[in-house]
Amino acid sequence: MVAVQIKPISRTRFNALGGYARHPGTLLMLDELGYFEAEGGNVIGIATQDLEDQDFGGIVMARDRKRCFRGVHVTGFFPSPETAREELLAGMSKAAQALAEDHFQGDEKGEPVDFFSHLHDAQKLHPSFVQLTTNEGYSPAREIIEPMMRWYEDADGNFIEQFQTTGFDQRIWELYLYAMLIEAGYTLDREQNVPDFCSAGLFGELYIEAVTVGPTMKNGKTIPPPPIDTPEEVGRFLKEYMPIKFGSALFSKLKKKYWEQPHISGKPFVLAIADFSSPMSMVHSQSALERYLWGYEYPAVHDSEGKLIISPVRVETHQWGDKPPIPSGFFRLPHSEHVSAVISTNAGTIAKFNRLGILGKFGSKQVLAIREGRMVDHNPNATLPKIFRVIVNSSGYEEAWIEGLNVYHNPNAAIPMPMEMLTGAAHHFFEESRLVRSYTPEFHPMSSVTQHFSPVDVEEVLAEIGDKTHMVWTLKPGGPDATDEPA
Repeated sequence: MVAVQIKPISRTRFNALGGYARHPGTLLMLDELGYFEAEGGNVIGIATQDLEDQDFGGIVMARDRKRCFRGVHVTGFFPSPETAREELLAGMSKAAQALAEDHFQGDEKGEPVDFFSHLHDAQKLHPSFVQLTTNEGYSPAREIIEPMMRWYEDADGNFIEQFQTTGFDQRIWELYLYAMLIEAGYTLDREQNVPDFCSAGLFGELYIEAVTVGPTMKNGKTIPPPPIDTPEEVGRFLKEYMPIKFGSALFSKLKKKYWEQPHISGKPFVLAIADFSSPMSMVHSQSALERYLWGYEYPAVHDSEGKLIISPVRVETHQWGDKPPIPSGFFRLPHSEHVSAVISTNAGTIAKFNRLGILGKFGSKQVLAIREGRMVDHNPNATLPKIFRVIVNSSGYEEAWIEGLNVYHNPNAAIPMPMEMLTGAAHHFFEESRLVRSYTPEFHPMSSVTQHFSPVDVEEVLAEIGDKTHMVWTLKPGGPDATDEPA
């Protein structure tokens, strides 16, 4: 029998390959001590410790007929981690040398799907999809998306078509939410097709509907957004134009009354919104979303002692052009009490997948990624963000799917959403004082731009800089105009 090479892998890589098969309940019984992958990539394993008995074991996983990783062998339990690891590696080696069909489970439906072969005429393909499938610089994203999509069930039956053509941004947003929920310890119930994500975790059931803000269309043509070249134009864009865009998308979902579905009744229901209204619009639009949700704006000044003074001002309406005004304050609208929270991030784009792909050792090993952007400054008197810069390939770099996610809790929610349901996100609460109380992680990016370079000898570059993350913190005003779109 030929020896099989087995190497340790990161949790990021394991989660991308087989984390979708994990049941949240196992985290109450087993501690995951390490992850392994057999040569050839068709077998992975987890070293475990029983939390009650404190003994050690392992789980071997292999690809089923649809090429999803599933459990195929559980080792015995042993008093020492060394013995358990030997048994795990032996089980993985045996599984790696078995025939592929020996690991088929018998309950697979349908055939393996090729998500990236171009199924439509070139002129119909979305430019970002073409880049994803043809550009070496996006190979990490492509390879981390593939195992994910093998688990992601197409409830509407048109996911692949839209992913390749007119709905690329929307489908990427849904895949981001899927990855984030799996990372957060949720399982998804696909027997229900509304809302988009019917999930259950250690803290209960959570229902999420994905929402995207698209470009303004007229007679089949895209109407460009208003200019934002001057401070006055930026002000109108944030105070009037974008709140109306957010309001239209959210109000259309509110009218569907998802909470009346029997399986949702009495459970937290969340709208997850992303801004794809125009290229780079997500750079600026977060404050517009906050303004619309709360129906307040927050002028800030420093007093003579340098202390930050914020005086909330209620916003009643938003109006753009000759159209009728819309009421501000989504959480003040009738029936909005059924929405527990609105969540949003500007990181639900292909750049996020590329960074996590690099972390998981997917794709070409000749892709260098440099990320820089703006992060929250926790100084209570700060009015400007900090600036950060990092080499994603560096050994000290870490990133989670949930990093950068904002949760805006509805102060009038009939069913509040506990913070513990999305640990690692920033949580924002509107208080009776008309101020927003926020709980943000120490590192919470507000926006970022990721530059990709390929082909590059990444090891040579890291050797020159000493393989450090080169994280730079500053309080310099301004900084890069940033988004999570690749530069």
